Amino acid sequence: MARRLIFLLGGARSGKSRYAEEWARQHGGNVLFVATAEAHDDDMRGRIANHRAARPTDWHTLEAPRDTARHIASCDLLYETLILDCITLLTSRVLLGLPESATQRQANAAILREVERLLDVYARSDATWLVVSNEVGMGVVPPTRLGVLFRDMLGRANQRIAAQADEVLLLVAGIPWRLK
Repeated sequence: MARRLIFLLGGARSGKSRYAEEWARQHGGNVLFVATAEAHDDDMRGRIANHRAARPTDWHTLEAPRDTARHIASCDLLYETLILDCITLLTSRVLLGLPESATQRQANAAILREVERLLDVYARSDATWLVVSNEVGMGVVPPTRLGVLFRDMLGRANQRIAAQADEVLLLVAGIPWRLK
């Protein structure tokens, strides 16, 4: 199977991760699951534990909430499939690592640097990548400055990944809609 970049977008609980995991079960061969979540509270610890338990035992997991591209690049890239779940949490980490005085331009530049690093690692990989992200630009305008920074950063990141992707799917209620 030829290497591809498949980008999965959708709202919360839209079925993005489930789609990626099912695709990998059917086509994936040797799978690397790259997790960007961190367990800061009991709820998140429970979610992470449930996700781990649901994944096949022969999949490899890389927990890389920060410097994600560097961590992936340092792995043995002999995987047929890589699931990156998710760009949303990666964007949040980048935003929270910026000074409070950061402008939208600085914030966008910071996430686009991260995205370019990921795309560079993808370009050197032979694996098919399934990249998961939330579509947050279809709702209300966030009432806080931090919310606006985040929404716009994630929108820029999503646009850049979608432009590079071979396939883009929008998941709604577990149903994939092919955008590209």
